[in-house]
Amino acid sequence: MHHLAPLIEEHGYWVTFVGALLEGETILALAGLAAQRGYLHLPALAMLGAIGGFVGDQIYFVVGRRAGARLLERFPRFRPRAARVAAMIERHPELAVIGVRFLYGLRTIGPAAIGMSGVAWWHFALLNAIGASIWSVCWVSAGYLLGETVEMMLGNLRHVEHVLFAVAAIVALAATIVLRWRRRNASREPRE
Repeated sequence: MHHLAPLIEEHGYWVTFVGALLEGETILALAGLAAQRGYLHLPALAMLGAIGGFVGDQIYFVVGRRAGARLLERFPRFRPRAARVAAMIERHPELAVIGVRFLYGLRTIGPAAIGMSGVAWWHFALLNAIGASIWSVCWVSAGYLLGETVEMMLGNLRHVEHVLFAVAAIVALAATIVLRWRRRNASREPRE
């Protein structure tokens, strides 16, 4: 593990920010695990995750506001998800903005679809900050609690923590691949 620790300590914070900026749940959970192992500071990770998630969604919102209709014409497979978000905004706009990042398949298309709606940018920014903060704390805490749980079951993990990080990363990557494959296949099925 002596080779992994300096890498985590040196790059963990910026990787957390960039991971949250792009999509993030896996990176945030692994960051929480690193905090539990003592390599990174938990509050700093939660803050970086919130900032990254906020900035990323603000970018998607602007893209939706400026080019959303053109993008849906070019990529029609996103229309059902954009319509789902539009329906959520009609019913509960505040909850939709805060909660869209927690709904599978809507993490990136959601803010763009909200940008296409009538939600004001300042209103979105305020609610997006709240949602990003809750989201970041949830995922970083999940990684931290995973480490705590495994340590309670197995005792001191110093000698196997490199395996723990590898297994957590592989499981997260496999789950992401399976979910994306299922989503892609579901969007290809003809609807009656």
